[in-house]
Amino acid sequence: MKPESLSRPLEQQRGISLLGLIVGVALLGVLGLIGAQVVPAVLEFRAVQKAVVAAAKEGSGTAIGIQQDFDKRAAVEDIRSITGRDLVIERSGGKARVSFAYEKRIGLFGPASLMLDFKGSSDSR
Repeated sequence: MKPESLSRPLEQQRGISLLGLIVGVALLGVLGLIGAQVVPAVLEFRAVQKAVVAAAKEGSGTAIGIQQDFDKRAAVEDIRSITGRDLVIERSGGKARVSFAYEKRIGLFGPASLMLDFKGSSDSR
């Protein structure tokens, strides 16, 4: 007596073909490569956000003091996308509000690239 799976016609069998497996692995590989380049940019954004919040709280109160405090933190955190001169510092009620915005371009292949647009302020966490 034959097992039921062996006696089933080929058109009724289920599974993934070799071509489907190759395409699936290729797509996962491309997504992995893109993710490997995006994750450091997002981690740097988090470091920028943290440094901006700390500089706004602990800066000397002047715009130059906040910029210098941010630059010191950026050197420690290895932040290269933005400097203290790129910060927008506003005063309201004796409290400084520091905001920033920058773009990060990641080359994918040939003329294709991925642009990430980062924005934040000392108010948002």
